[in-house]
Amino acid sequence: MEVKVLFFGVLAEISGTGFKHYYDAKSIGDLMHRIHDDFPEIVHYNFRVSVNSEITDDDRLLKSGDEVALMPPFAGG
Repeated sequence: MEVKVLFFGVLAEISGTGFKHYYDAKSIGDLMHRIHDDFPEIVHYNFRVSVNSEITDDDRLLKSGDEVALMPPFAGG
C-alpha cells in the first residue's frame, strides 16, 4: 500500500521536498509516527492533516492511493 504525502509551507522547507511516498501506513497516526521519525523537527510546528482534500484526524484509516496533505496555518493579505 502506498500513500503520497504533500508538504506545504514551512513543512516543505523542513522536509526538503514537496512530497514523499510512504508504504504500509495503516492510519494517519501510524503515518505521523513515520513522518516524525524522518523529520523530527516537524513536531515543533502546528499543522492540519487532510486526506484526499478532506481535513481528518489521527484515527482515519488509509488506503492505497490516498493523498495526505500536511498544511501549516496560512496567512495572506
